Amino acid sequence: MKDLITKIKEANLIGRGGAGYPTAAKWEMVKKAKGDTKYVVSNASEGELGLHKDLYILEHEPEMVFKGMKLAMDYIGTKQAYFNFNHRYYLLVKWKIHSLIKKYNAKGYKFTVYEEHPSYIGGEETALLNAIEGKRVQPRLKPPYPVEHGLFGQPTLVNNIETFYNVAQVAAGTYQHKRFYSITGHARHKGVFHLPEDWSIYEILDATGNIPDFKFFVQIGGSSSGPVFNMDQLKTQKMVGAGAIEIYPDDAKPREVLTRWFKFYSEESCGKCTPCREGTHQLYELIQKPGVLQWKAIMDIVDTMQKTSFCGLGYSIGNPVKSYVKNVLKLKI
Repeated sequence: MKDLITKIKEANLIGRGGAGYPTAAKWEMVKKAKGDTKYVVSNASEGELGLHKDLYILEHEPEMVFKGMKLAMDYIGTKQAYFNFNHRYYLLVKWKIHSLIKKYNAKGYKFTVYEEHPSYIGGEETALLNAIEGKRVQPRLKPPYPVEHGLFGQPTLVNNIETFYNVAQVAAGTYQHKRFYSITGHARHKGVFHLPEDWSIYEILDATGNIPDFKFFVQIGGSSSGPVFNMDQLKTQKMVGAGAIEIYPDDAKPREVLTRWFKFYSEESCGKCTPCREGTHQLYELIQKPGVLQWKAIMDIVDTMQKTSFCGLGYSIGNPVKSYVKNVLKLKI
């Protein structure tokens, strides 16, 4: 009989929090790491625009998430786990969660709930670990990585709740190579859908009745950091990142599109590094100025942030901006 880690490898499971790191490889690193205590952390932060899949899973399949976490705990050899919740989500599902915690604690496992004020940076795994430890919510310098030096300095496995859900399916022999997609924006049928992971964006929109009857473009992965594609690219483009698809009408005003992104980034920057702290503020200020958009200045700031920011929040801003300029506006700057 195949062991769990072999099954996970054969299923080609990757993390569903956005990074897409191979699940089996991360689990093996934590198992091999030396430490007095090891931890499992389930991350239901979901602080980015357009993402709703984690709440859907928690509302409909919370026990599958706990089963996946238990399997992880057994594999790396620990009884200690933290369940990080977006505070808004926790208020909606806490009665289900406490029932499951009571069930697993009775079996000798210790699940601790951490409620996070929803934030984008709070979804970055090292920033999350700092938050649980009571420190400022800012990313850590890597290496060392959490798999060796994580929560309280011990080896730590951090996965998104969808990853644990998938692991539970793999163990039960019911995994069908599907993933959850959040469809938002100018969609006819907004919601969360569980569909094949290898489908194109067009196939996903078609199957959910969300092909608009107007010209449109989409942002995928996440509705702030994800890349943007025009409608002619969707039959060959597959999902990246955390699973969001946001639909925009083709005549959306660039200033309004950029304002939404830049406002989000300026509010979510943790302030740790100058490029991101100052760059996000400058971008938001630029977009507020009346008159012709200052594309050269905008792209210069975006380039600087991509090259010099400390973590993913700063350098990810180039994904939506550059792809929007190239694929939708078709500008050469």
